[in-house]
This record gives sequence, structure tokens and C-alpha cells, in this order.
Amino acid sequence: MKRQILIVEDEKHLAEVLAHNLQFEGYSTTVAHDGEEGLRIANTMQFDLVILDIMMPKMDGLEVCRRLRAAGSRVPILFLTAKASEADRILGLKVGADDYVSKPFVLEELILRIQGIFRRQEWYSKSPVESDTFRFGDNEINFRTFEARTRSHTIRLTEKECMLMKLLVERQGQVVSREEILQRVWGYAFSTSSRTIDNFIVRLRRYFEDDPRHPRFIHSVRGVGYRFTPEATG
Repeated sequence: MKRQILIVEDEKHLAEVLAHNLQFEGYSTTVAHDGEEGLRIANTMQFDLVILDIMMPKMDGLEVCRRLRAAGSRVPILFLTAKASEADRILGLKVGADDYVSKPFVLEELILRIQGIFRRQEWYSKSPVESDTFRFGDNEINFRTFEARTRSHTIRLTEKECMLMKLLVERQGQVVSREEILQRVWGYAFSTSSRTIDNFIVRLRRYFEDDPRHPRFIHSVRGVGYRFTPEATG
């Protein structure tokens, strides 16, 4: 069955070119030309991916993404934007995007990014954790429902938070490099996005550590990456 992709792009010529080329690659496409229309379609139909321009009339892509995530949608979102700074990239990831491609872009790169998103989804759904639920200390994570429980409260995790924790759990006791985390969870091969990892690690420590400044489970290995130890140390 063909994967369904929603393209939300106000430049009509670009939207048509994307739709045509993605159809040639074997995908089925739907096109919207402003944020409000894109949000309405995304909320009424099932998609495997949303390609979302940021600067659009009526509602920008960041707000579309925020609303989809607030409504509980976990559809992968790939941002297209003329904004190429590191701060813009991190903002896009914070509101719930899965990837970020700057304009102008090479079509082959976009297709590779799309394929990478689908590969990461397959890895997450099939990766060898003994069960959907993993317990450590007074914490419990359900990787299927994206829900975590701690001693004091219940947390709704984002997909990226779950993917990062699942990678650390799979490699528990081992040092996982920043480069591997970026590649496996975000699909990036460049170190300039490593601050993204730091931000996510800070959030995970706030959730699961009694004292985030002195973590017992999620440890930093200076200059290399992170190590997860389910039996608390430190």
C-alpha cells in the first residue's frame, strides 16, 4: 500500500513539483496551499508524513505543527523553510518536527530525508526491547503509548523523547555517541545539531531523576555522548 504524504506549501509551482516527483517515487500525495487548509486536511485524513512549509498565509507551519501535536497527532512532520539558522532548526524540533530541510534544496536530498524518517519509524516499532514497557528505579516507560510514570506523576512523552530513551535502553551500560544519537533518532550526520540532544537529555533528567544535576540513570560521558544505567549509580 502506498504511503500517504500531505504537502502544505503556498508556492503552488513548488508544491506541484514535489507532488509529481513524490508520486514518481511511489508515494500518494495530497496538496494544501495554506496553513489552515493543511491543518484541516491533516485532522480529517490519515497520512504517513506531512511536508510543511513554515512561512505560509493564514497560519504558519510552526503553529500547524503545534496544533497537530497538541491534538495528539504523531504523524511525522518534515519542515521546509528558507530559514536556515541553528536556532530556527532547534525551534522546529522543539515544536515537534521530525526533520528540517532548508530552501533551496536538492530534490534527491529531500527524498533521502523522507526515506530516513520512514526507516527510523520502522526501527522504533521493531527494535528489540523485551516488552513495550520498561522499568528502572521508580520509573516506567511505555514505548507504545508514549506514557511514562514516575514516583509522583504521569508524563506524556514526545515521539523523539521515546526514541532517544529507547536507544539508550537498548544500549544500556554502553556509551552512545552524540553522532549515533543524531543519526538514529534525528537522521542528522552533522555535529552542529548536538545541542538538540542536550536539550532532550535535560528534559529526560527532569522527568526521571530525583536530582537532575546529579543524575543516577542518564550519565554524560564528556566529549563522547551518554550512557544509561538502569541500576542507579552516582
